[in-house]
Amino acid sequence: MGREGADETKSFKGWFLRALVFVLVAFVVAVAVYTILTYFHLRKQASDHNHSHAILNKYTDALEISLQFFDNGIGWRGDSGLLDGEDANLDLSNGMFDAGDLIKFGFPMAFTATVLSWAILEYGDRMNAVKQLGYAQESLTWITNFLINAHPSANVLYIQVGDPEVDRGCWERPETMTEEGSLTQINISYQGSDVAAETAAAMASASLVFKKIDSSYSDLLLMHAKQLFNFASTYRGSYSISVPQVQKYYNSTGYGDELLWAASWLYHATKEQSYLEYITKQNGQAFAGWGSPTWFNWDDKHAATQVLLSRVNLVQMKHQFLRTLIARYIGKLLRPLSVVFDQTHQLPHPTEQRLDMDYTMELTSAPCGFCIFLAVLYSDYMLTSQTETLYCSGNFYKPDDVRKFTMSQVDYVLGENAMKMSYLVGYGSSYPQYVHHRGSSIPVDAAPGCKDGFKWLYLDDPNPNVAQGAPVGGPFPNVPILIIGTTQCEPTTIKQKPIFDYLLY
Repeated sequence: MGREGADETKSFKGWFLRALVFVLVAFVVAVAVYTILTYFHLRKQASDHNHSHAILNKYTDALEISLQFFDNGIGWRGDSGLLDGEDANLDLSNGMFDAGDLIKFGFPMAFTATVLSWAILEYGDRMNAVKQLGYAQESLTWITNFLINAHPSANVLYIQVGDPEVDRGCWERPETMTEEGSLTQINISYQGSDVAAETAAAMASASLVFKKIDSSYSDLLLMHAKQLFNFASTYRGSYSISVPQVQKYYNSTGYGDELLWAASWLYHATKEQSYLEYITKQNGQAFAGWGSPTWFNWDDKHAATQVLLSRVNLVQMKHQFLRTLIARYIGKLLRPLSVVFDQTHQLPHPTEQRLDMDYTMELTSAPCGFCIFLAVLYSDYMLTSQTETLYCSGNFYKPDDVRKFTMSQVDYVLGENAMKMSYLVGYGSSYPQYVHHRGSSIPVDAAPGCKDGFKWLYLDDPNPNVAQGAPVGGPFPNVPILIIGTTQCEPTTIKQKPIFDYLLY
């Protein structure tokens, strides 16, 4: 498969498609985690021990590969951005590029940290069982160290390293890049409640991860989380307005959901009733959209906030109105499932139902990838609270119904699809060879300048370096192939996260 579609790349580089790619990765990880746990349970019941052991190994291998996308230990990777932040006397050498480019976008990076923390908190024991917990914690620390240093004072937060307009004009390895890492900040004059609150959520959730491991580090994270939340709530405004150049990349449609999302995590981290009242009494009606949540992605946390709060509602039996609303939302997520169930009285088969491209987009789009993660989380909360069924569109679903459906989705991503291809690079015998990723496409011994590297992008040969663990977006509707050079083949950290979470579940 050659590079003839590369010239079409620019038309696909909008922020929506970046989000699409970002979340699909999280989709596979989340399903893998979920699936491993399920098979631990199934192995006890299975009559064919060898078969179930092989299945467990399948998802364990996928989980290990997916985590390598965050890991600098891959041989062809090296140090980069060591001077990031120097102009402001800060050390911003940690953190992650969001995708195949060389920009550190704080908004999606913080979101990745929040959801990674959530996965560790819910399924850390399962990660530990397959010897991946330490790697997940190291990846999280790599982000949170950046976020800590990016917050040098109470009302200042650096939200971006690098100029995306300059970056798009270059194609070079991060280890040898020549463009400077220019800095962008928000403050009381240039507000960014959305990105500040998301960063607060990341810090608060991570503080829970490290609470028993490193109490001092946990306390530091929580201090930053509280300061950032106060900053976000006191000086309200969208970073897309204050910093309009971000609109082409990670545009924010509002900040109310991030404020509630951050308050929810701070409530879980501190148990302080004021944070819960901030949501349920002071700001819920204005920001929550309790009855009409939509997707869950780096820009929209309404649904995730409700599911996170349902942990309190279901387990502690508080706030019945929220419990009713979140059950209605989970039912909405399962509507495509209920349609198939009505027709066949069976759960959808991944390959059969994937032939319907509209249905495919419903289930594999970036927002929906995280939504399925919310559904499986909620099914666990149902089990914990001994809630036996969920009613939706005339059908009753048990937690196990959601689990089986989730497993079918990760199987699709790992190769049970029309292309017979794994969308997780490095997994299986057939996976994308032309990943839209600078480090993967340029040989290790090459050091091209800003413009010289494009010759590697347009070569007909496969990438010389395998982007191990990178998730790609998969086919577009009515186009059952991967178009080279588009965001279909561009891995991102937000795509990586759902994949990791599913594999855990």
